[in-house]
Amino acid sequence: MASTFPHTYFYNSKRPRNASREKRARTPQTNPDTDLILKPRIFKTARSKRNQSFLVERNSVSLTRALSSYVERGYMKNALDLFENMRQCDTFIWNVMIRGFVDNGLMEFGGVRGDNFTYPFVIKACGGLYDLAEGERVHGKVIKSGLDLDVYIGNSLIIMYAKIGCIESAEMVFREMPVRDLVSWNSMISGYVSVGDGWRSLSCFREMQASGIKLDRFSVIGILGACSLEGFLRNGKEIHCQMMRSRLELDVMVQTSLVDMYAKCGRMDYAERLFDQITDKSIVAWNAMIGGYSLNAQSFESFAYVRKMQEGGKLHPDWITMINLLPSCAQLEAILLGKSVHGFAIRNGFLPHLVLETALVDMYGECRKLKPAECLFGQMNERNLISWNAMIASYMKNGENRKAMTLFQDLCNKTLKPDATTIASILPAYAELASLREAEQIHGYVTKLKLDSNTFVSNSIVFMYGKCGNLLRAREIFDRMTFKDVISWNTVIMAYAIHGFGRISIELFSEMREKGFEPNGSTFVSLLLSCSVAGLVNEGWEYFNSMKRDYNINPGIEHYGCILDLIGRTGNLDHAKNFIEEMPLAPTARIWGSLLTASRNKGDVELAEIAAEHILSLEHDNTGCYVLLSNMYAEAGRWEDVERIKFHMKKEGLEKSVGCSVVDLSSKTFRFVNQDRSDNEINMVYDVLDIISKKIGEDVYVHSLTKFRPSDLEKKRANSAKSHSLRLAICFGLISTTIGNPVLVRKNIRICEACHRFAKRISETTKREIIVRDSKIFHHFNGGHCSCGDYW
Repeated sequence: MASTFPHTYFYNSKRPRNASREKRARTPQTNPDTDLILKPRIFKTARSKRNQSFLVERNSVSLTRALSSYVERGYMKNALDLFENMRQCDTFIWNVMIRGFVDNGLMEFGGVRGDNFTYPFVIKACGGLYDLAEGERVHGKVIKSGLDLDVYIGNSLIIMYAKIGCIESAEMVFREMPVRDLVSWNSMISGYVSVGDGWRSLSCFREMQASGIKLDRFSVIGILGACSLEGFLRNGKEIHCQMMRSRLELDVMVQTSLVDMYAKCGRMDYAERLFDQITDKSIVAWNAMIGGYSLNAQSFESFAYVRKMQEGGKLHPDWITMINLLPSCAQLEAILLGKSVHGFAIRNGFLPHLVLETALVDMYGECRKLKPAECLFGQMNERNLISWNAMIASYMKNGENRKAMTLFQDLCNKTLKPDATTIASILPAYAELASLREAEQIHGYVTKLKLDSNTFVSNSIVFMYGKCGNLLRAREIFDRMTFKDVISWNTVIMAYAIHGFGRISIELFSEMREKGFEPNGSTFVSLLLSCSVAGLVNEGWEYFNSMKRDYNINPGIEHYGCILDLIGRTGNLDHAKNFIEEMPLAPTARIWGSLLTASRNKGDVELAEIAAEHILSLEHDNTGCYVLLSNMYAEAGRWEDVERIKFHMKKEGLEKSVGCSVVDLSSKTFRFVNQDRSDNEINMVYDVLDIISKKIGEDVYVHSLTKFRPSDLEKKRANSAKSHSLRLAICFGLISTTIGNPVLVRKNIRICEACHRFAKRISETTKREIIVRDSKIFHHFNGGHCSCGDYW
């Protein structure tokens, strides 16, 4: 009888009841206390249930207070009467009642205590409310009552802890159970899957088989979920064969789980075959196929199956269908289709919905539509970590690194903790914008979160240090990595590439092949960039030709761009132009930019005009293209063309980027701009610059004087390269750092030829290594030479 109360109140609380003699006999006596605020209004006279319900609706806040007061005083009879008449019971009210049951002996009325049939209902309610605190309180009562060894209660506790996400607690209950039945094992297998741990789920399944327990349909559904989660195709096939050998019934749920497993493991051919064998296809089966096609980048097929589902299956898409379709929209960058899905979700009342809203944020971000993504994220009533990750990734996708970092800092101030996905997403932003000091700080934060052993995160840390200028630290972390994947090798090869150490990149590629890693397209982008930056022309051509010949990889536009840089280094501009015309791919602005760079280095204005025309047709706001072309016109004495470029830039609202160089020292960052006179201390830097300029024998007014008209010479002398921010930053670094240590400077735009010559000479004179990161690559100046080979 004791189990009747929780079962009734948790599952049928809205059903009207009659105050019968039987009910009064099995509940405790009503407390005579009349001090409660609502007692005179509700219990003063024997009013009807209708009037009580009316009062409940009119004063729900007061009733909630009254309910809490009853429970705190232990007057559960009053609380139960009031609870029955509350038509809208939110999470707080349920928590109050559960707490009351627990604190008052869980229905210990008339000497009758809760038993092994009572507790599972209450435990299930705690799990349904995701209330860990109340669940642990119930667990404590179970132990005190001596029922903790009961298999039914143990199974309920496992399910509750797993549902809330406390898999360690579920595991502890499972290990301490003296007797485990099939439900116990199935609960643990599914519990591991629910927290995203397919490895331990599969291990638990193997342990179950070793103990002699035969699997059932729920075991199969759970373990197939683990195979889907981790991409264990071979294990999934084994489970499928076991089912066939044991003649296990293939109902719709099991068939759908098989379809989902094969789809998520990349075998859509198997998934299609099994799907066609399902006689009565449910919406879940259709969604598994639609999601599988999206996951395997077969976007058009996913939309085709939605049409088939509506026309042939006579089924209406649900919110899961929308979630599965949105990645297809993102892959195609089909914003109109994405908006159509969004509109369909609104019309059918699927929103607000946490998972669907998160998928929409991700879709808009992938389609490069930040405003709708920001609007959706800002309007979300509830956000989980995945929502934050989606918005951060959207900012990163669209080059808004500063906004991504700001959002990440907001997340760190919340109760949510960043996970491996968050960290791996935000580290590239720190790589682009942060100083080396900030990079070290975020690395320390990652270590504190115990995420630095994650391969995905470690790859991002290697990339961050490489971009922030500390190549030795990047290599150190790479060498310490326990588990390396092909991305790890690509990252470290790219790190050496952008620093101009092509020979080391080639050595790493050879080591990668020796260790059994198969290169992919990204590997060859890193490798060809290494050859391009280091001027390894022959090696670059050999690797480019080997892509299709040895690895069956079709070169992409980035590979062609690297080869074009190699051709540009040779100075053969006709070959470069012919190479572009014979490309099987449509040239992008990056391709024409390579030709423009080669034309600048050879002083070929005519070819530079052709390249610039193509660039501006693709990117009309490319300021760098205008500036470079204007400088070439000035060097050729074509002043009318210079004025024409200036006029056009002004008309388009484009401005030349102001040169800015940054030096980081201990806990401070020092910024310098061209002709910087921001404070009195800068005068000392200018004094040092004058001394060094005389020492290296440089006359800053001699270089390229032909590019200035006589009337401009006096003005240009005042604004000459001597006052460029890079020179000021280098001189400041020389006098502010320990002798023998390298000077690291970050520059926001491409380094000019005059400053490049200055840095080479000063590295030779001072015997100091100077590292400059400009908008393209790193320049390591050492002993009068630069790692770029004077081509950048």
